[in-house]
Amino acid sequence: MSDLFQASLSELMRQLDRRACSAEEVVSDLLARMESSRDRLNAYVSIDAENALQQARAVDTARAAGKQGALLGLPIAVKDVLNVKDQPCHCASRILEGYRAPYDATAIARLREAGAVFVGRTNMDEFAMGSTNENSAFGPVRNPWNADYVPGGSSGGSAAAVAGGAAIAALGTDTGGSIRQPASFCGCVGLKPSYGRVSRYGLTAFASSLDQIGPMTRTVEDACLLLGVMAGRDPMDATSMDADVPDYAATLTGDLKGMRLGLPKDYFSDGMDSEVEQAVRIAVDRCAGLGAEIVEVALPHTEYAIATYYIIATAEASANLARFDGVRYGAREQGADPLDMYGKTRAARFGPEVKRRILLGTYVLSSGYYDAYYLRAQKVRTLIRRDFESVFKQCDALLTPVAPTTAYRLGEKTNDPIRMYLGDIYTVTANLAGICGLSVPCGFSEAGLPIGLQVLGPAFGEDAILRVGHAYEQATDWHQRRPAL
Repeated sequence: MSDLFQASLSELMRQLDRRACSAEEVVSDLLARMESSRDRLNAYVSIDAENALQQARAVDTARAAGKQGALLGLPIAVKDVLNVKDQPCHCASRILEGYRAPYDATAIARLREAGAVFVGRTNMDEFAMGSTNENSAFGPVRNPWNADYVPGGSSGGSAAAVAGGAAIAALGTDTGGSIRQPASFCGCVGLKPSYGRVSRYGLTAFASSLDQIGPMTRTVEDACLLLGVMAGRDPMDATSMDADVPDYAATLTGDLKGMRLGLPKDYFSDGMDSEVEQAVRIAVDRCAGLGAEIVEVALPHTEYAIATYYIIATAEASANLARFDGVRYGAREQGADPLDMYGKTRAARFGPEVKRRILLGTYVLSSGYYDAYYLRAQKVRTLIRRDFESVFKQCDALLTPVAPTTAYRLGEKTNDPIRMYLGDIYTVTANLAGICGLSVPCGFSEAGLPIGLQVLGPAFGEDAILRVGHAYEQATDWHQRRPAL
């Protein structure tokens, strides 16, 4: 095994272009790394080695014939919630055992057209419901920096694979922080695009007004590369926006001159680890040194974000997951009649966290409680969005922590879901408002666990947050550090 698996997408593309290596060599090297780290990380639910090698050989033949593509020959891992034709899509749940996708999600189709090679499906919290990747029918993912700690969730498999060298890049999904928080816990780059920037067609929905597909990579440049391919209007998704897709790489100037960056005082609250606050404040100072003007701003409705999010998200989940009943997809338990079969299938096949959220969502949508909970939460959501709209009239982007803590031990919060939910306080607001967010590594705790800096931008302002993240990344070496596996 060589060290090709340690390179970034952009570095590999340059090597492939000058024929320093072949796509088959890249994929073979990565597959060996995936296999050697499989037991320690549990980052993958399935690895399709033979198919990946066939894809790579086809790419090498196409390259020899003069074909070009933005991702031609680059290997990508896919979170187990996105449909890839002829591959299983279990959503890390027992209820979808035996299901194979009959089509490509739009994001997958666009990556395939650009020449990407799909190497495997990454582990996740069941139906993307969780912050630790412990809610998986395939067992918990482990943090590559310390196997006794969680990688974050729900895209924990993608984050652990990228940080641990078992993926060059991966796709994740973000409903309330599920790309940014595991990126912070594992020490990689995670981008949540604006709602409507990337088509959700082919994504198994958790909460349809909050979900977004995004890249998890080793560098901001790589995130630009993947976003540029996936972004854009899709007639199969009515919520995707017909907005211009910039050349994101062209916005990476390396400095922050002329930019005004906001520091929300509401995000530096009680309960944040001192190590996290110190690392983020040092990162803010570094951004100031790169030419940015730092201004303090207020987002006064932040304190209501967790309650608002867990009402809206669970309500939408209860509706979206009603389709998994043992009739149309996946596994089925036998029952005396259809109603008995529905109940037995869902009781046996859904995990406890999914059941908890379905029950909560059904409750807040029920007669007599709709106005008191769901309707009121939607009104608060509007106030949170208006907070951001007001702030972005004053500044180009915001700098915040990603999470109030670093990664914690496996099992530490399993029996305290409320405590776990509160860890999403700095990420759920972006989903409620529909804006974009980026996590970049900005330090380590004394225990050797990564810390992330979050950059938030206005809706369809990915160019601004990518510029900030890249400039900070180039001025530091946090993103170059690798766990010793």
